[in-house]
Amino acid sequence: MSKAIKKIGVMTSGGDSPGMNAAIRSVARTCAFHEIECVGIYRGYEGMIEGDFKDLTARNVKGIINKGGTVLKSARSDEFRTVEGRKQAHHSLVEKEIDGLVVIGGDGTFTGALIFNKEFDFPVMGIPGTIDNDIFGTSHTLGYDTALNTVVESIDKIRDTASSHNRLFFVEVMGRDVGHIALNVGIGAGAEEILIPEEDLGLDRLLESLRRSKKSGKSSSIVVVAEGDKIGKNVFELKDYVEENMSEYEVRVSVLGHMQRGGSPSCFDRVLASRMGVKAVEGLLDGESNYMVGLLNDKIALTPLEKAVKGKSKINKELIRVSDIMTT
Repeated sequence: MSKAIKKIGVMTSGGDSPGMNAAIRSVARTCAFHEIECVGIYRGYEGMIEGDFKDLTARNVKGIINKGGTVLKSARSDEFRTVEGRKQAHHSLVEKEIDGLVVIGGDGTFTGALIFNKEFDFPVMGIPGTIDNDIFGTSHTLGYDTALNTVVESIDKIRDTASSHNRLFFVEVMGRDVGHIALNVGIGAGAEEILIPEEDLGLDRLLESLRRSKKSGKSSSIVVVAEGDKIGKNVFELKDYVEENMSEYEVRVSVLGHMQRGGSPSCFDRVLASRMGVKAVEGLLDGESNYMVGLLNDKIALTPLEKAVKGKSKINKELIRVSDIMTT
């Protein structure tokens, strides 16, 4: 029989994403609802090693549901990669009488939690927090929806300038390994072309598409590029290639960068974070461990952490077809 959980620690790790604070709030208030204690762990695994803790109550997490970033801060920890570092982290948790852990982050965070659980048999539950939406076992990660809205709004503004000056804009968005952001915002913002890692468009086809757009009467164009797209070394090389082969276009590049991670979370992300936080805490109380809380078919579901880490999120093929039709 598993040990009864009386105090749960919650931390954020890796890159920040909108909705993390809403998840922290949900974990703290779910603990209060079930009359157990909640402890916030500052700066992820680094703070766990150093014992940088703060008691969280239903009241001292008020006013954070609408805030971007993470009030618990985030940091990467080289020390936690060592056996000695993890032993110190475990010692800090035991000393604080924490007996369950909710980790909010991406695959690196979950990998650390898996190793920690294996070495110390410590109950852990994961909540996926990353704007890239690249975690297996959930249709949406925390921050993804907010990032989509942020990027679409930015592209709408860029299009105003593109139209005014008859320019072609390459807009680079986040997505080193997956093109979820690029594909969705490309369709949502009416981009003339979308370049993602999963689909190798090729330079010749890119030129063909742009020439087709020009011939159809378009005086300006938007091309959304995922940062991990493979058809050029980088977005600036794409700009140079198009300028060399299509002198009729005046080309500009806009790299949106880390602004995509910031901002107040959307209603969708706030609700999702609240649902995930409840499930994470109640899962631990039910004796579950080594699971990630995800959203599948609009229902909160548990996926083994190992599968979440090793599995790959897949691009929506239907959206690729929709994109091809919309860019006609």
